[in-house]
Amino acid sequence: PLPLGSHESVLCVCESVHSGFTAGARCPQGTLVEVVTALGEVCSPFVTLLLPVSVLSPEELRKLSWSGVPKPVRAVTWKLLSGYLPANVDRRPATLQRKQKEYFAFIDHYYDSRNDEVHQDTYRQIHIDIPRMSPEALVLQPKVTEIFERILFIWAIRHPASGYVQGMNDLVIPFFVVFLCEHTDDEDVDTADVSRVPEDVLRNVEADTYWCLSRLLDGIQDNYTFAQPGIQMKVKMLEELVRRIDEQVHRHLDQHEVRYLQFAFRWMNNLLMREVPLRCTIRLWDTYQSEPEGFAHFHLYVCAAFLVRWRKEILEEKDFQELLLFLQNLPTAHWGDEDISLLLAEAYRLKFAFADAPNHYKK
Repeated sequence: PLPLGSHESVLCVCESVHSGFTAGARCPQGTLVEVVTALGEVCSPFVTLLLPVSVLSPEELRKLSWSGVPKPVRAVTWKLLSGYLPANVDRRPATLQRKQKEYFAFIDHYYDSRNDEVHQDTYRQIHIDIPRMSPEALVLQPKVTEIFERILFIWAIRHPASGYVQGMNDLVIPFFVVFLCEHTDDEDVDTADVSRVPEDVLRNVEADTYWCLSRLLDGIQDNYTFAQPGIQMKVKMLEELVRRIDEQVHRHLDQHEVRYLQFAFRWMNNLLMREVPLRCTIRLWDTYQSEPEGFAHFHLYVCAAFLVRWRKEILEEKDFQELLLFLQNLPTAHWGDEDISLLLAEAYRLKFAFADAPNHYKK
């Protein structure tokens, strides 16, 4: 039997879930019971649901995932929640193979055009933006830089209505890190080392990241079309929501002439990725992918809860510059899962209180 909690036992179950094989096909000396035990008590509800011998219930998976997905099963869970991996176990191997092949066909067809006059501005902007991303220890690895450039360029070429817009680049990171960490022992997601990952595995991680990013962007594409109307609208909705839930904070910002666009544009454009550590973003996305329209709709309530979370500090600031500086550099460096869980609970309360009362968007 596999050692309890070993990396091999985790891979055993994840590969069986991805491909639809029995766990015994990957681990001839192990049984399904041993694998579930190896992954531990926290994972066992997920594993029981995800194993190929189970009938997958997407609704049950969403309920389980809302409160956070254990790291060993996060990659496969995200692929299922996004709709990239089919619920039908028998279809998974062929679907993954087809989509991965399709992505690299796009590379062969489009990527050489990145230096053509019509596309060179797009590629240049992507090339400039990637080194500015964090975590630097991950992004500045040459292989990772190249992967991100390919993913973003191919997406931009295939979506001419919006093309590439700054902010999209950040959204690659959570998918890439989660899918990569399935194949590494790295505890710190910020420093995952791609040099230890086999080339064929890295290719699959790249393709899977592209398709899951595409599905996310499909749901929020009006954030990135000309003049970014989706973001403009969401910032306005945030302002009206905060006015309803905490008029004192809203009035304080207004009195000091702080405009919501000055701090919340980035919250919408980057889905709070620049405001919290990557580990917190990943936990946040467990819930976003479990919520109907999580990235488009529930995110608004998360932003409202996030702003009001700092009401004491906001109300203490009496100066425009200090207020704006605080809102653009919120002290979240030491945040962890508990902080995100509290934030999500408050966001859910707000959604429950206001989602069915459209007047909260109107004065």
